[in-house]
Amino acid sequence: MSRLIKSHIGRRDFLRTSAAAGAVALAAPARIAGAQGAQAINMHAWSAAVDTVQSHINAFTDATGIAVNYGNSPWAQYREGMVTKFVGGAPLDMMWVSDAWLPEWAEAGWISPIDDFDFLTAYNAEAEDFCTDSMTYNGRQYGLTYYTDFMAFLYDEQKLKEAGFDAPPATWDEVVEQSLVMKEKGISEYPMMLAMAQESWLIEFMSSLVYSHGGRFTDDAGKSIMQHDKDGAIEALQWVVDAVNKHGIVSPACVETGELSGLKAFASGNHAFAMVAKYRLRMLNDPAQSQIAGHVKQALMPKGANGDHNTVGWMRFHGMATQSAQDKQRAENAAKLIEWFGGKANGEYKFQKLLFMDIGAGFGVKPLFDDPEIRDAYGKYGDVDIIKAQQALALKKDVVTPWFGEWSETNGSAWQAAILGNSDVASAIGKSAALWDELKDSY
Repeated sequence: MSRLIKSHIGRRDFLRTSAAAGAVALAAPARIAGAQGAQAINMHAWSAAVDTVQSHINAFTDATGIAVNYGNSPWAQYREGMVTKFVGGAPLDMMWVSDAWLPEWAEAGWISPIDDFDFLTAYNAEAEDFCTDSMTYNGRQYGLTYYTDFMAFLYDEQKLKEAGFDAPPATWDEVVEQSLVMKEKGISEYPMMLAMAQESWLIEFMSSLVYSHGGRFTDDAGKSIMQHDKDGAIEALQWVVDAVNKHGIVSPACVETGELSGLKAFASGNHAFAMVAKYRLRMLNDPAQSQIAGHVKQALMPKGANGDHNTVGWMRFHGMATQSAQDKQRAENAAKLIEWFGGKANGEYKFQKLLFMDIGAGFGVKPLFDDPEIRDAYGKYGDVDIIKAQQALALKKDVVTPWFGEWSETNGSAWQAAILGNSDVASAIGKSAALWDELKDSY
């Protein structure tokens, strides 16, 4: 048995132990809540839009009479702090959760599904599918959307026109064609910016490439298909390898380029095309932050020969703590708070709109795209209809599992080896697929 597998089993044992300890520690608070009846519920979040959150909580208390104890902590310390709270039995009812943590937290028994509350799942009809999918684990839904975004394909319209093109590329083949013209005319040495460094953003870049080429890393049962020629990751990685080594339109330094450094390079005018998170569009069209402000446009993600304009989406959601779910009254009150934040408050999607207007955070409910204030705000730096169309084509990451962290480093190294010419594409993907199935089987 490999070191990775031994490490993985140890981690599973920790989760089982901590879940059991947490259940014992949380039993008493649940009984007290039932005995005392109505009482304040406890919400914990990371430190984003704190004043907006507090104001929305105050409105909730005014509308329902339910008091809320609100706490927050910095994003960098949030996950570790929440695990400590779960294991230690700190009072929790509703909290913000990353889709990346859902399998771990659900398996540990720290959070509970919310799909027994029909008034919460009713919002799925107006939510983006990938949001609902990202909050679903083993067939159960665990929350309502707090924030969402997706990987976007952006271009510098000025460079496009200088090269003689009237429209951005619609396919990955056209990205190559337009980039080669730009290289020949001296417009950009490396027209396409890709950030392929080993960091947390890497899986989003990979997933966008794979999805738009019509592939997946895993099938619906969670078994690897990344090694398949057509419906896996082979075509996507081959495009990157060719872009670097055959066409010279992507810098070989892409394997050392992180999301932030790639963003800065694009903002400095070094590239014509870039894959970055959609929310970066506002910064890129801000003259105070970008040398290409006013020229950055979004196009649908280019598609491969066997693909469509799909991209990857990610989201954060409002979840319910298991200790809250163990007490009927606390669970009902927590569900009302989840609805107030992730659904409608007084008949409108108030919080998701407030969050967008305050800090530009993306929303996961489709009706807000028709809100005049939101359309006006988006219109200052982007095309709201393109944003809406691309978000509708976003898919959840299909590798979010309890063993993702143990697989991710090997997968990233395999892609980098192929890009650098140290491995052929099939062997690189095959190595990644083999480890995925080994970890899945051991779990």
